[in-house]
Amino acid sequence: MDQSWFEMIDVRRRRFSQAVWIPLRASKRNENAQSQGEIGFRESFFGAGSVAIQVSNRAIGEQLSWTDIGLPHHQGVVVTRKGYKPAESFTTDDITQVGIELVLAQNAGGGAPVEWHLNQDIVFALSLSREGDTWICPTEDFIEVVRLRRNSGGRPELMEIRSEFLKDYLAARSMALRLSTYWSNVEIMKDASHICWPVNDSHLAVDGGRFEGRTSEIHEGGMPHGSEMAVFQFGRNDIDPQEDVPLMGPPNDQNIDSESWRTRRTGGKLFRVEGEFWRDEWIEPAAASPKVRGDQQPSTNFYVVDAAGTKMSSKELNDEDIGRWLWFDPRVITSLANRRAGSLIWYTRETGGVAASTSYGHVHFGVNEASLVTVYAFDVAKLPDWEQRIWQGHNVAPNGKVSAELLASQVRASPAETEAPEVKIVELRDRLDIAANARFGAPLFRQHESVTAILRATHRFRATDTAGLLSLAKDLARLTADSINVSALQALAPLKAGENRGSLKSLEHALSAFAGADRARAAVGPLVGIYQLRLGDAHLPGEREAEAFALANVDNGSLPLSQGLQLLDSAVESLGMIAEILEGH
Repeated sequence: MDQSWFEMIDVRRRRFSQAVWIPLRASKRNENAQSQGEIGFRESFFGAGSVAIQVSNRAIGEQLSWTDIGLPHHQGVVVTRKGYKPAESFTTDDITQVGIELVLAQNAGGGAPVEWHLNQDIVFALSLSREGDTWICPTEDFIEVVRLRRNSGGRPELMEIRSEFLKDYLAARSMALRLSTYWSNVEIMKDASHICWPVNDSHLAVDGGRFEGRTSEIHEGGMPHGSEMAVFQFGRNDIDPQEDVPLMGPPNDQNIDSESWRTRRTGGKLFRVEGEFWRDEWIEPAAASPKVRGDQQPSTNFYVVDAAGTKMSSKELNDEDIGRWLWFDPRVITSLANRRAGSLIWYTRETGGVAASTSYGHVHFGVNEASLVTVYAFDVAKLPDWEQRIWQGHNVAPNGKVSAELLASQVRASPAETEAPEVKIVELRDRLDIAANARFGAPLFRQHESVTAILRATHRFRATDTAGLLSLAKDLARLTADSINVSALQALAPLKAGENRGSLKSLEHALSAFAGADRARAAVGPLVGIYQLRLGDAHLPGEREAEAFALANVDNGSLPLSQGLQLLDSAVESLGMIAEILEGH
């Protein structure tokens, strides 16, 4: 490697105070396959240690460096005549606390592996939950806050925390983080003439730290070139190995034999080139602590509230007396409901509730005639900042009125007596299984573990574009045609010789026995159209696509969201007709 690799210019320029992730502790080694002392051996090492220091003890913190808080620093309980020092307490005299350890390295002994523990106060203060070697914040969309990395052998090598959360925690505790880091790059080479440091052991104060570079002559194997070693051997001469129970007395000049000799290292000469860099820096607390201390922050979320494009802040809208509604692109629903703890529920045909987490409840929304989502502004403005950013990203100028069914519920206190097709599909599948069992002794649909997940994702907001509409059709087909219990239907209406009949055709034949061919065909037809639309990804010819839309009772010229609703209505109508036939109506 050239000299710049050892001098680590890129590393020296970085400051962790500006980084997104800040190491709390590190002992990370990367090396190639060569052995120590063998030509071509190359190793890079990064180490870090830290301690949170009370602001009132900053002068003491200024004196702390690598040997005080880095990897050489021992962490643990100390019991002396002065008193008891808890493991998390950082002291300079074994008793007076000046700060706390945020990561505690434990060597339990007895062959147990070394383990690193995150200070539990951070876990409680930031409301974290551990999942494996990651600590996430469930109340902030399960964002990863702290992560522990291990080497290939499972030994911990890096624990780091997201800067935003660390600085909030430090602000709440009136602390700053003292961080001490160490980097080294080492290589064993045959010729080091290209290394041009002014002296063999170069010391430089650079980039807020200390750099040292050195070139050493070594023998193959790693020992210093030309080094000698003195060997001393001592043994006892007063023990008879034939005795059953030998007894060895105190040593003296007469019962001890000794000899010594010197040996000189031999072998080819190699060069060990090493660059090292140490730096101590402060990670300052944030100006406020909204997460831990609940400090109020200036509003950063603004929403369009009228056709002229006027914007109001969430702080202004977080007042029920404002009495405004907001309009959103319908994609906002899937952006929220598809979060890890998100959910979507339905109240009426055009209204429902959506939540991005379980912590803040569902936001009541309605869908208007322009296929936009309308929401009472106060319901959005009172949400946490991270969730508001999702809403804000989909906010649009008003187009169309506020959803009529939303106003009926929120203003007139008279909710519409309608039902969303998304809810009806679930009810009809259960109803059909009961009716089929009564008719021919078997449920209409085969059970599958993925049905619940598919039903949860089967809603009109999937259809915000053509691709989404076809994807919705695919899931509807999975819930209907692909799930039909074909064997039970074909037992009821057996195949003729050489006949090949799919699930929907088998259903039509079976229904014909109860209601006649025309009524059976009318009942199954929309499901056929939906099944054909699922093939839209394969680019159906124009006439076949038009036929599929017509069979599914979907207006090809409508807005995508309206088409999604029509597709769901068509499935509901079809399933309802089939249920009536099986029930004998």
